[in-house]
Amino acid sequence: MNSAAPTATHSAFHTRLEAGIAELVIDRPPVNALNSQEWLDLARTLESLGQDPQVRVIVIRADGRGFCAGVDIKELDAHPERIVAVNAGNYATFKAVHRNPVPVIVAVHGYVLGGGIGITGAADIVVASDCATFALPEVDRGAMGGGAHLQRLFPVQKVRYLFFTGDKIGAVEAQQYGFIERVVPREQLRETALQIARKIASKSPDMIRIAKEALNGIEDGNLEDKYRWEQGFTLQAYNSADSAETRRAFVEKRDATF
Repeated sequence: MNSAAPTATHSAFHTRLEAGIAELVIDRPPVNALNSQEWLDLARTLESLGQDPQVRVIVIRADGRGFCAGVDIKELDAHPERIVAVNAGNYATFKAVHRNPVPVIVAVHGYVLGGGIGITGAADIVVASDCATFALPEVDRGAMGGGAHLQRLFPVQKVRYLFFTGDKIGAVEAQQYGFIERVVPREQLRETALQIARKIASKSPDMIRIAKEALNGIEDGNLEDKYRWEQGFTLQAYNSADSAETRRAFVEKRDATF
């Protein structure tokens, strides 16, 4: 993004910078599922925003039916060799959120799936519409990964239940686990996120950047290392016939057969 311009557009997202608040809006119809190149571009944009001295806080939200459906399964069904590029893009994006020099607020609505969980789990602050649902259907897509970020949202046993079953959980129920700052009606979601962003943007940018780095340093474990561990199992999973069957079934809109 050119910091001298108020807006910048990409095929899968667009950004706007105003009063120290950078809004990044995912907009990739029909379901905000990004392909391998788009994930890499998203990561680079987030990194660039964090290095821009005009940016004091970042808000990530989305247009359309849901926040993010993760990776483009159709791309991987047609080009399974691109799993390495997809993994790289996911890793870079989630790291660009978690390790961004400025706070990142995520405002989610509708479905939050796969890579959407990665973005949300990497964020500093989460606000959600009352229509938001969270799920990590990796097992049903023949993949692994995302458990490290899900575990920043839910306790261990809940993570395992959600991962093994692929079940979804709504924002109102999920609020009991403490990771959602506020649950609001959809029409109030953007303004709620911006209200929090304005409060942060009004403070010393140097102090906020120092605070972000300090808080990252006191977390238990290393989020990026944990996710990288998981990604090794994604490659293992992709080498199995069952993994290919899950992707083909998804594209053909049928139940997988094992």
